[in-house]
Amino acid sequence: MKTLLKIILSAHLVLMSSLSLAQIPETQYSQGVSYITGGVGEGEAVAILAEAKQWPVLLEMSQLEKGRGVWIFGAAIKILNSSKQTIFNAQADGPYMLVNLAPGGYLIEAMYEGVMQKRSISIKAESSQKITLFWK
Repeated sequence: MKTLLKIILSAHLVLMSSLSLAQIPETQYSQGVSYITGGVGEGEAVAILAEAKQWPVLLEMSQLEKGRGVWIFGAAIKILNSSKQTIFNAQADGPYMLVNLAPGGYLIEAMYEGVMQKRSISIKAESSQKITLFWK
């Protein structure tokens, strides 16, 4: 019985230590819009993806390299509202970015290595969506 208790306690400690290593990056702000960016390393990526359900937008960024898709960091992300005003402007510190946008229509402009991508999105209340940005 004591051995079983030790095994359970050890497993719990290992699980708790791995969870503490998988912390989500700090929330940042661009023009009053909150966001989280990162995902470098498996623990951070898992933490961001778990948190994504609580955010209206998850941006996932990758590129084609030597015939396969690889995660990127450093993309410049700009978001414009329906009046074409820039309401968000930040650089991605990893392959993931969570952005807290109010319901409405937006245009995402993402620049990586001189190549621009544009995506129109519509945010609905109480929902989240994943936007995949893939550079070739």
